[in-house]
Amino acid sequence: MTNATIFGKGNMGSAIASVFKKAGIESQVLDASTPAGTTIEGDIVVLAVPYPALATIADTYGDQLAGKTVVDITNPLDFSTFDSLVTPADGSAAAELQAKLPQAKVLKAFNTNFAATLASGKVGEATTVVQVAGDDDDAKKSLMDVVKAAGLDAIDAGSLKRARELEAFGFLQLALAVREQISFTGGYTITR
Repeated sequence: MTNATIFGKGNMGSAIASVFKKAGIESQVLDASTPAGTTIEGDIVVLAVPYPALATIADTYGDQLAGKTVVDITNPLDFSTFDSLVTPADGSAAAELQAKLPQAKVLKAFNTNFAATLASGKVGEATTVVQVAGDDDDAKKSLMDVVKAAGLDAIDAGSLKRARELEAFGFLQLALAVREQISFTGGYTITR
């Protein structure tokens, strides 16, 4: 049986923990105050933290993350202006994380969803869809199976190269919400 570790106790970490719980998976939840020697229990490790924390987690827990599915949910925004991404135009936070964790199976997911839509399973009247990008097909399938078992939908967004577009998409959605053009209980959905 799959188990999970979630770094982050904020809105997104809590919402993702609820998704895992609906799928019958209890999560080990860690935060910034967790001692560095803590053992990571999950096969799937979700990093529900701000972008700058990714490097610290990779440096502190890199050995333990080898062989695990590591899910980056960040949108690497310039929070001082809320007007741009801080990663290079041809890169992504997920690609940077994969470079720091070459033995892990890094996925990009949940960054185009708001916490409220993950918790409720709905965007308006539509089922919440989680887009998942990554280079390891088995890791993607495993995460997508968990999401679907929780009553949400998931779609394979392609290779880890697609993380750049997902991060831009997540940035646009956040920028719209901050400008009160959409609510944090709304967002985009995909219909098939």
